Amino acid sequence: MIDLGISKLALIGVVALVVIGPEKLPRVARTVGTLLGKAQRYVAEVKAEVNRTMELEELKKMKESVESAARDVESSIHQTANDFEKEWSEVTAGLENASSTTFNPSDAYSIGSPVYPEYKHPKKNFRLKQKAVPQWFKARTGIRTRALSGAARVARFRPKSRSF
Repeated sequence: MIDLGISKLALIGVVALVVIGPEKLPRVARTVGTLLGKAQRYVAEVKAEVNRTMELEELKKMKESVESAARDVESSIHQTANDFEKEWSEVTAGLENASSTTFNPSDAYSIGSPVYPEYKHPKKNFRLKQKAVPQWFKARTGIRTRALSGAARVARFRPKSRSF
C-alpha cells in the first residue's frame, strides 16, 4: 500500500492549492471526499458479499455433513430392524406350529396385551343446570343455597343442652 504520512499530505495540499487555486479548492475537496466515501462503502459492500458467500458455502458443507450422518443413522436403523425381524421370525417359528388355529381371548390377556376397562356412561344429564332451579323450590325441598362454615355447621346441629 501507499504510505501517506503528514508530510506527504501537506505536500499534496500545497500542490493542489497552487494548481487548482484557492477559489475552487473547497469544492474539489468536497467532491473528493464524497467520492472517497462512496468508494469505501462500495468496498465494504463487496467485503460483506464475499463474507456472506463464504458463510453460505460453510453452511452448505455443514448441511451435507448432517444429511450424510442422518442417512448413516437411518441405514443402521433399517439394518437393525431387519436383523430383529429375522431373529423374531426364527424365535416365533416354533410357536406358530404349536398354537391352536382358533383365537381365545383369555390367551390375549395372558400374553401381556393391555386390558382397557369398558366404557360406562356417567348417567348425568349435562343439560340440567343447578342455577336453573328456582329459589322457592330449593327452599321447599331443603336444598342448601348457601355454604356453611364448619363452625356454623357444628353449632347448627349441636344438641341443645337442658338446664334443670
